[in-house]
Amino acid sequence: MKKADFVKHFIIGLVLVVFMVGCSGSRHKASTGEYIDDSVITTKVKAEIFNDPLLKVFQINVETFKGVVQLSGFVNSEQASTRASKVARSVKGVTEVKNSLIIK
Repeated sequence: MKKADFVKHFIIGLVLVVFMVGCSGSRHKASTGEYIDDSVITTKVKAEIFNDPLLKVFQINVETFKGVVQLSGFVNSEQASTRASKVARSVKGVTEVKNSLIIK
């Protein structure tokens, strides 16, 4: 193997390692794949909440991190708060729901 080929392969390998490390997740940072999965979950939960007649009139914010859905905002009743949690849990990929909804 020529020295130039070795250097070229070494640089390509180094770039791949750096790329893979940069895309990996940690406890406080989602990997690229986890971020995309969380975005899909958030979108699905928002759609389900909007399509629920009991919930669509309320201001409910949805955030997802590593499959854990955080609900925040305001609702008018305990029933609406409970329903929002139930709707969020029904979405595929949700591992946990943290309900921080405030009842007005």
